[in-house]
Amino acid sequence: MRKVGPYGVETLPQVYAAHSGPAASIDVPAAPAACRGALTERARLQWHLRDGGDPAALAEEFLAAHGLALHDLSRPATTRHDGTGVCGAAFYLSAAAGAHLAGAPTTAPEPAPTLPDLTVVVYGHHPTPADPAGRPASAWWLGEWTESWTRRQHADAVTSVRAAIGRGDVYQTNLVGHAAARYTGDPLPALSRLGALPGARYGGVLAGDGWAIGCASPETLIEVTDGQLITRPIKGTRPATAAGRAELLASAKERAEHVMIVDLERNDLARIARTGTVTVDDLFTVRRWCDLWQAESTVRAAAADGLGLADLLRATCPGGSVTGAPKRAALTQINALEPVGRGASMGALGWVAPGRVDLGLTIRTAAADGQYLHTWAGGGITWDSDPAAEVAEAAAKTAPIRATLAGR
Repeated sequence: MRKVGPYGVETLPQVYAAHSGPAASIDVPAAPAACRGALTERARLQWHLRDGGDPAALAEEFLAAHGLALHDLSRPATTRHDGTGVCGAAFYLSAAAGAHLAGAPTTAPEPAPTLPDLTVVVYGHHPTPADPAGRPASAWWLGEWTESWTRRQHADAVTSVRAAIGRGDVYQTNLVGHAAARYTGDPLPALSRLGALPGARYGGVLAGDGWAIGCASPETLIEVTDGQLITRPIKGTRPATAAGRAELLASAKERAEHVMIVDLERNDLARIARTGTVTVDDLFTVRRWCDLWQAESTVRAAAADGLGLADLLRATCPGGSVTGAPKRAALTQINALEPVGRGASMGALGWVAPGRVDLGLTIRTAAADGQYLHTWAGGGITWDSDPAAEVAEAAAKTAPIRATLAGR
């Protein structure tokens, strides 16, 4: 039975993707490791931009109605999870929904329109261990990738951003390209393999009726534990060689790009933090993801009294490392330059529970609809960006994802 909730959105009491059933093991990014084999879906909310309304408020209201009150994240949870009742919820918000929350335009056509823009899935525990076998594997075939823009068009977009920087419209804009490939068979095993990639801090899968998202993200969009806010922006990439690491550490361009985004994230957290508590714990720390070095920083703050999930999402979505600075101006330029929407990429995916939010930024992410697999990749553009180098960087980021999806 389906219920019509606020804004005409349907909330589904229990929905299972085609690959699974009530006893399937849950592999949502950031879900408690001890619980993954014992979770069962209790309720689900799916929302599209066309439904109208405020997805942040809708998510907070839906969670509260199902026993997960996230109205005040500034205080530790008053109850501890004991393995019974409601455990927590998977949470997904698209890049388009994040732009909507930021008041930016979202007119680019979505390449996978069946994907929701908001999904919240509430989980409890079932009394017996999950059956890890699932259904029998089907033959898997993945076709050739078709890009949403050519290398020349991508390079021209980089040149356009540089011109906008020269005019003073923006300081930095992140450009993202998309590609799609036909497939046959069950996409879930392929998407699940992404979570095993080295450095996939937010590795896992979220699926619904006719769609699925697989994530290998290393980047924390926002983490909240016992009233502490943490974001870990990643900006700056080089091949994972000794020379690549040295080049990344020595690059004035990469460091400038990175510091711009750290300042943007400091500002985002300051909007929802106690005055004077925003600090940078680590700046430009080099870490590895697959065969790439990436520069990461850690920004921390104490949550303002009464901070709820809705205001947290409005302040942090979409993530600054995949938009640019100033955020709204960069989003306007992104909407004008990118030929298609960002779909499941550059959004938020993770786990929420009383006193805890842990959402990864959906970089290194792929999605499936009924016919195609979709991938996205890009990078931040500054005045010093070289168009050819930016195109090559995007290709380097998506290569491990596509190889893993193909089973190589």
